[in-house]
Amino acid sequence: MPQLPDDLNAVAVRTWCSLALEALGRERAEIDAINVYPIADGDTGTNLYLTVESAAAAVEAVFAAHETGATAPGTADAVRAMAHGALIGARGNSGTILAQLLRGMAGVLVDGGDAAHLSLALARAADAARRAVAHPVEGTVLTVATAAAESAAEVEASADGSADLCAVVHAAHTGALAALAKTPEQLAVLGRAGVVDAGGRGLVAVLGALVETVTGQAPARSPRTGPGKTPAPVDGGSVVGLPVGGTPVEGDVTLGPAGAGPPDCPEDGGTGPAFEVIYLLEAGDEQVALLRTRLDALGDSLVVVGGDGLWHVHVHVDDAGAAVEAGVEAGRPYRIRITHFATESGHDLRVQAEPAQRAVVVVVPGDGLAGLCTEAGATTVIARPGEPPASGELVDAIRRAHAREVVLLPNDAALRHTAAAAAEQARSEGVRVALVPTRAAVQGIAALAVHEPDRGFDEDVVAMTAAAGATRYAELAVAERQSWTMAGICQAGDILGLIDGDVAVIGADVPATARTVLDRMLAAGGELVTLVLGEDVPDALADALEEHVREGHLAVDTVVYRGGHQRAPLLIGVE
Repeated sequence: MPQLPDDLNAVAVRTWCSLALEALGRERAEIDAINVYPIADGDTGTNLYLTVESAAAAVEAVFAAHETGATAPGTADAVRAMAHGALIGARGNSGTILAQLLRGMAGVLVDGGDAAHLSLALARAADAARRAVAHPVEGTVLTVATAAAESAAEVEASADGSADLCAVVHAAHTGALAALAKTPEQLAVLGRAGVVDAGGRGLVAVLGALVETVTGQAPARSPRTGPGKTPAPVDGGSVVGLPVGGTPVEGDVTLGPAGAGPPDCPEDGGTGPAFEVIYLLEAGDEQVALLRTRLDALGDSLVVVGGDGLWHVHVHVDDAGAAVEAGVEAGRPYRIRITHFATESGHDLRVQAEPAQRAVVVVVPGDGLAGLCTEAGATTVIARPGEPPASGELVDAIRRAHAREVVLLPNDAALRHTAAAAAEQARSEGVRVALVPTRAAVQGIAALAVHEPDRGFDEDVVAMTAAAGATRYAELAVAERQSWTMAGICQAGDILGLIDGDVAVIGADVPATARTVLDRMLAAGGELVTLVLGEDVPDALADALEEHVREGHLAVDTVVYRGGHQRAPLLIGVE
């Protein structure tokens, strides 16, 4: 039996993220079914799951990057990764608020994870979430978060600072559960539909995972009305299955019928703006303050979370273009996602285009390659430095491709499990998906170059797989610290040449290291060299390397692409 943590250290944070993801996975469909506020679009459970998935993936990346694996990363590294992962992967109104809750907690937990710190972290989280929402409404996840924080604080205060971690997490979970049971009395749309708040229900699941992390035992889950079942009617403002003024037992949260929805009144989650607009934004605090004012005038359900130059923006509007333009004026928006609510809920009366027979979805490391692949007809997902896409983002891209058959090119060995999960999800939705295990962007370019949508699917996949497999790949990177490598000991600032994922060359500058890497790769033969230059790499380097190849290997051609803002200054492919 694993040892239970005395505080929320890095291992405990990792466990919490994993258990929260499992809990939301179990309850996702049920939470989706009771989603009636602010929009009855039936995706709150899914959005919370994808947000926590991104947080968990970021924490796993911190552990994977730890050199020896003998000891865990620091708590500060783990909680910062959790908060950052949730921020960049947040989905929907509920996911965006959860991201801010985790960010608020992280701001305190970096200094310690004992009972006192956790109590303060919950209070900071609830306050941060309320400040992030333009117009807070009671009876929502904000109410549940506040109740959790207040219950934890009461236990901490009554113990004169000596409360243990188990008591605080139990109090937070119990307080959240009690507040959730009262949400139908606070928000009329919930009472009419006979359900509790979906976002609050998701937060209770996340806090339940925290209880299991600390105590080793999951809170009891009582039977509840699930999707497709008919609940007892709401009587006198009571939550279905709970007496008026009663106290719920742990886990006792009841659901309304699948598809339950409110009357058509905007303030109660009915008819409202047509689009949900979400994007990440690089901007300063002053610009974001102006953006909040502008977006608040454009629509509703405005939530802006983040800080330190990176923000996650969520708003419901009728003019999606104006919401994006506001982001452009404030800073640099990216990962822009626009959803038409009618289309999402299946009520769009416009004629939908027939799906294409085949499409390619490709993950690329920068804007430059995204443009190149888009011109070639592919649907792209940008993996920015330190921000790998989650499986939900890949599933979204497969859906956007709108095809019966899809070839998925992850272009990163670290994404193999994420891509496999996305492919499996898309297959369950009726899309035929083939995953070509490309390990680098240059392999994806080679595969895309031989793609022929008019030939048979299996034949096309085999040809693309062969082209990717015949392409050796390399990249240049800057060493962040002294460490052992397969090529010897490197110092911070050294230029590393990685061939097929392993450090093969240690150099002092980019041009010399690139020449050495090219010579080693071409020693085994090759007909075509592909160079992908990072944003700050001058064109002169490409000219010099092309000349170097021409002088030493007469029969080898060279093609050069601009990759834009990517992690590596130079990517190299030889096929």
